[in-house]
Amino acid sequence: MQKIKLLLVDDDKELTALLSEYLSFEGIQVSIANSAEEALAVLTPKTSHLYDIAVFDIMMPGLSGLELLQQIRPSIALPVIMLTGKGGDIDRILGLEMGADDYMAKPCNPRELLARVKAVLRRGQHVPAAVDQQQAISLMGISLNPATREVSIAQQLIELTSVEFNVLHQLMKNPGVIVSKSELTQKVLHRELTAYDRAIDVHLSRVRQKLAAYFTTKEIIKTVRGEGYLFVMDSEQLINNTESSDV
Repeated sequence: MQKIKLLLVDDDKELTALLSEYLSFEGIQVSIANSAEEALAVLTPKTSHLYDIAVFDIMMPGLSGLELLQQIRPSIALPVIMLTGKGGDIDRILGLEMGADDYMAKPCNPRELLARVKAVLRRGQHVPAAVDQQQAISLMGISLNPATREVSIAQQLIELTSVEFNVLHQLMKNPGVIVSKSELTQKVLHRELTAYDRAIDVHLSRVRQKLAAYFTTKEIIKTVRGEGYLFVMDSEQLINNTESSDV
């Protein structure tokens, strides 16, 4: 079985040594960068394929983990887990808004980090067993292909993180049907929804932002207050091919 290749970015050398030792013992190939600047030198669009997942600490001297995430996200879809300090609710929300796939509070338990890494990778690699769920979906001008994990509009590929892809997939499999926040959390994040948990809301907001430039005034994903979300099937909702330059 091929080893998982992980890039660990944290200025705490004792912590990176501890995590690296544990993860390596569990069969993961760990590369370490002790600053965001060091990470940017090794994590480029041409080299990102060398890693399966990355873990960024938020609080680092120089560029922060959030700034690092912001710089790589336009061109690199590598799954990222953010490490946040205690009480870092704002940091966690910002990380999700910028495209992080998951987050953990520090100090982190190495065993829990390993579980989070495997869970995030399962989200991106999982292909449903049922044949009808493997088939490409084309609705409202949006084409989604589970086999290649690609989404396109007007023949233009839309860059989505693994979580964003799975959120859109769940909604497009159930067009015109309300999908609850609890169900999305279970099927996409593989955990139970807890009080004040906004992770799905933030991921869904990013999907909306990426789709918005292609559509006219109506939203393609509708929020049903107190119920959940639905993919709108509306004959009046037309792709705006002439105004797609702002993507």
